[in-house]
Amino acid sequence: MTNAIFTKENIILNASFSTKEEAIRSTGQILVNKGYTEPEYIEKMLEREELTSTYMGNFVAIPHGTEDAKKSVKSSGLSLVQVPDGVDFGGGNIVKVLIGIAGKDGEHLEILSKIAIVCSEEENIQKIVEAKTSEEILSLFNEVN
Repeated sequence: MTNAIFTKENIILNASFSTKEEAIRSTGQILVNKGYTEPEYIEKMLEREELTSTYMGNFVAIPHGTEDAKKSVKSSGLSLVQVPDGVDFGGGNIVKVLIGIAGKDGEHLEILSKIAIVCSEEENIQKIVEAKTSEEILSLFNEVN
């Protein structure tokens, strides 16, 4: 993964949210703050969540914008928010790791496959949830080739 797409500054540790909307906004705000997307991308992430939950199982959610949000994306980027106590995504689904994605020109498909590989191992999710530093999380993703 190139540093430009995912850096330690894109990771928030020990976050706590009372609603999934707050959690998604926080995940999206990183993408906005780091210049990957326009601010309206966050609304598109929430819109997307209304259409279909981005909960993937294993305590992981991957919020991202709707199809028409592509024009709000300036460059491909990834954000990660660790929520050790979890946030309820509805239907009894508790999310402890949110991975926000902004994809440009299909670049995000490669990102998605790396996320899928990392998140398919429950022990990796546990490592992300228990990580004390952004570097620990980053190295998990960098180990995937």
